[in-house]
Amino acid sequence: MNSAEIEMKLADVVGASFNQEEFIFKFMEVFDPPKATLTKLKNGARENPQPGSDLLWPRKLYFRVAETGQTAKVIDTLKFEDIPKNKAPRFVMATDGEEFSLFDKKLDEIRHCDFNKLNEHFDFFLPLAGIERYSGTEEKSADVKAVGRLAKLHDEILRVNPDWDSPESNHALNQFITRTLFCLFAEDTGSFEKDLFVKTVTEFGGEDGEHVQTLLSRMFQVMNTPQTERNDTPRHLRAFPYVNGGLFAEETEVPAFSRRARQLLLDSAALDWREISPDIFGSMMQAVADPKMRGELGQHYTSESNIMKVLRPLFLLSLEEDYAAAQGHQEELSLLKKLLNRIHNIRVFDPACGSGNFLIVAYRKLRELEIRILKRERSLDESAFTLRPSGVPLSHFYGIEIEDFAAETAKLSLWIAEYQMNQQFNSEFGEDLPDFPLKEGGHIHTGNALRVDWLEVCPPMNTAERNRETYLVGNPPYMGSTRQSKAQKEDLSRVFSPLTKRFKNLDYVAAWYMKGAEYCASDQAECAFVATNSICQGDSVGLLWPLMFDCGIEISFAHQSFKWTNGAKTKNAGVTCVIAGLRQQGNKTKRLFKGEACRQIDHIGPYLIEMPNIIVHKAAKPLNGLPEMEYGNKPTDGGNLILSPQEKTQLLEQYPQAAPLIRRLYGSQELIKGIERYCLWIKDKDLPLAQSISPVAKRIEKVREMRLASKKSATNDLAKVSYKFEFISDTNAEHTIIIPSVSSENRPYTPTGLITDGGIIINSAFAIYDAEPHLFAIIASTTHLSWIKAVCGKLETRLR
Repeated sequence: MNSAEIEMKLADVVGASFNQEEFIFKFMEVFDPPKATLTKLKNGARENPQPGSDLLWPRKLYFRVAETGQTAKVIDTLKFEDIPKNKAPRFVMATDGEEFSLFDKKLDEIRHCDFNKLNEHFDFFLPLAGIERYSGTEEKSADVKAVGRLAKLHDEILRVNPDWDSPESNHALNQFITRTLFCLFAEDTGSFEKDLFVKTVTEFGGEDGEHVQTLLSRMFQVMNTPQTERNDTPRHLRAFPYVNGGLFAEETEVPAFSRRARQLLLDSAALDWREISPDIFGSMMQAVADPKMRGELGQHYTSESNIMKVLRPLFLLSLEEDYAAAQGHQEELSLLKKLLNRIHNIRVFDPACGSGNFLIVAYRKLRELEIRILKRERSLDESAFTLRPSGVPLSHFYGIEIEDFAAETAKLSLWIAEYQMNQQFNSEFGEDLPDFPLKEGGHIHTGNALRVDWLEVCPPMNTAERNRETYLVGNPPYMGSTRQSKAQKEDLSRVFSPLTKRFKNLDYVAAWYMKGAEYCASDQAECAFVATNSICQGDSVGLLWPLMFDCGIEISFAHQSFKWTNGAKTKNAGVTCVIAGLRQQGNKTKRLFKGEACRQIDHIGPYLIEMPNIIVHKAAKPLNGLPEMEYGNKPTDGGNLILSPQEKTQLLEQYPQAAPLIRRLYGSQELIKGIERYCLWIKDKDLPLAQSISPVAKRIEKVREMRLASKKSATNDLAKVSYKFEFISDTNAEHTIIIPSVSSENRPYTPTGLITDGGIIINSAFAIYDAEPHLFAIIASTTHLSWIKAVCGKLETRLR
């Protein structure tokens, strides 16, 4: 039995009218149980823990018919029934004939659905048919479970409040979700009284959820009201603390609730929110607001290992070195206090912050080092040691994020990170830092980072703040010039048009680097962003880096090209990245990373190698009168002018007169791997011959149809000459040097070939027609390979 059959049979079962006596047996029959088992249960041997409608299918399913509207409550009861281990079921199911509540004990997953939509949840029951549901390691994490449940709550709220599914209501919905998350976290971490939130919603929200909207609206108001101003607060809300910090300051609407939305909220509260990792969870929360991302939970966060590629060389390594230098020094206490003061004066600004990953990791690392320093101070002179509150406030962390939901999540995730670090502080020093009221949170600005003045978001230092250090970090979006939207092209224009007219071929991420360089020049800050490696290759170097160097900056450290991974189940292997740190020019040592290896050097050039700021600019003609290298011939034929060896042989066997129309075909793969292919090469004078050969004429007609179907008018025009390639370069040469357009970077030479059989070179390779033989040696040489690796563009890390 396959999953499609299960889905169809379930559709038949729920498509019939509900009969509480017969339903469970019809359901079981879908999964083809042993006839003896089915007969035994039908005859009354239900082995029920409780009398009545209960049915226990040993080790499989525990079922009960619920009273109308009580399925969720029944599930909560059945989950904890005392059943002998050898009969304990994996699944629990309850229905009232109108809706289902389902629970998978093994995966700790709960679902609610309408009765007639049970078949849409066929995957839930696949183990009953012997088909185990896949659950990778990431999907077992508290973060993914939490996001999954909140996604269901989000969807049900939009179903109940369809007018909220609009840009105008996005902010209110986003704030509602983040405030609810805060309450769930605060309840499980002990910041609220035990079960305060769940108990209040359960007892005062109404069984059908009819009072939840008013209850939560009033609850959020109370948490923004100091204790001294709560004279008219209902008794059941007085226990909620004054939270402050801006989380509940803005008055926004709360959505209406249904019975199912109420239950989904309570299901979410049933998780242990203490286990949440704010950096991972914050990124995945974006999937709640964007259903298209639901199938990719866990893939849309920047892993800590990649974040540390930015943070560590930018400022953490310097702090660690200062800490190590203080160890055993005769002035160690003084040096530690100086280092602590330095940490307390650090600001971190992420102008593409998403849900706050970089800010959270930076905050946590600074707090951890602060704790280490305080512990060291205490060990050096415990009698004189005085514990001070943390000097790393969230107000030192700044961000810009274009998506409202991600910005709200970033604020919440920073508060969660602060709570967790306070708990670590408390466990180390036995000093309880109060949870509430919250101090000022992170400064997260919602807007387009390329249309915002960064100095207004993270203001420059004044004379009283001369010891302050500001670091810009992040992983801005990358988008090649041909894939940019109209709005993204306008963003690039806003950044670059005052500086140059030649910017349209730059990657989108280049704009963050340009604004970062300008910020560093005006505020003595330092910055480092993750970027696609294209900004340090080929023509992009000449377009971007002179503008940044004009700001008076230098490259302080760099990570050469590395494959992007985030630790999730699916690797983003298609993205090859670099990281370049920028700061004002000086004489400090630079660090160059290649993989895990690091070298300290005097200068890093814009190609991210050890060299001065020498830039190779684009040139229209070769130097020293050397011949030009041309693109190969471009077919644009839908494959209809290309022949395999078998197709070529078959055509010539039937139509020997077609021989003048067939030429050997060469491209990158044909040269490197020795693949044999051919093409129809039809000159104007040979067109009558081609049209007289039926298989060839059919191929020409297919090319015509393909070109007419194109959305490009230029391609449509080529339908008139459908017997020809779109682009044709010199084909009458006696000999041709062929160079693949893309090849592996692991070869000790550049793959190069010499074509003497009149073959056609296609556009996956380059050609030099009738070149002098010595050029072959130059092109294939290691000297030429070094040049290509140093300055030319690449495809990922492959040579191009």
